[in-house]
Amino acid sequence: MHGALNRNGLACRARIAACAMLLALGATGSTQAEPLGESFLDDFNEFDLEKWYVSDGWSNGAHQNCQWSSTAVQHMPGQLALRFLEDPTPTHVYRCGEIQSQQRFGYGTYEARIKTNDGSGLNAAFFTYIGPVHDERHDEIDFEILTANPREVTVNTYVDGKPHHGAVHPMPRPANEEFHTYSFVWEPGRLSWYVDGELIHTVEDAILPERPQKIYLSIWGTETLNDWMGPFVHPDQPKQMEIDWVAFTGLGEACRFDGSVLCRLAGN
Repeated sequence: MHGALNRNGLACRARIAACAMLLALGATGSTQAEPLGESFLDDFNEFDLEKWYVSDGWSNGAHQNCQWSSTAVQHMPGQLALRFLEDPTPTHVYRCGEIQSQQRFGYGTYEARIKTNDGSGLNAAFFTYIGPVHDERHDEIDFEILTANPREVTVNTYVDGKPHHGAVHPMPRPANEEFHTYSFVWEPGRLSWYVDGELIHTVEDAILPERPQKIYLSIWGTETLNDWMGPFVHPDQPKQMEIDWVAFTGLGEACRFDGSVLCRLAGN
């Protein structure tokens, strides 16, 4: 995608964000008193349902052409796959996969090692979100791989439901050819995104997400947001987003594991 299309996409998302997220997150509402999650590394040797909630049985709105389904989340020892596949439900032709953390997390470093398939009209996303369903304003931090062009990755934020800091950056190698590590370091007044340890985008701004958020990974499709995600092409086989690991390291903590961007930043 090009920058102009990305801006159109952000505008589309701004219009649908409030109702879409309420639908998507209605099963996981929580109170402001919920304790924050601690640092972790999940390599998916097991799939811990006390840590992750599987979205199942709804979609985020008319723009989404698939229904979140537990059958589109496949665990294999050491890896989790989120799938987009033709498997009709009473309301949708396609099913798609999403997981979200049971807990919310604050300032720190968020990381995931991911490989995607390509496919026009699909979005493979690693992001954080909090919103009205949690009795909070809508804050969000995104990595989005619009798989119509896996040679690029999109980053952006939402603050109080409004998009900010959107940018599109080239990938070192296409997202569908190999695993890449996507990281963002979230600090008060500063936010930096990295791919494979290389800084791709940073902002220092008074308008940044502030509320602790939940961690999400998903793959979904659309037949309406064509300017942003490309024309939808029916997949001749299931498409998937493979997740090797996901991690969070609290602000001020040292590098905790090999492969973390924090090791590179510390010169280790």
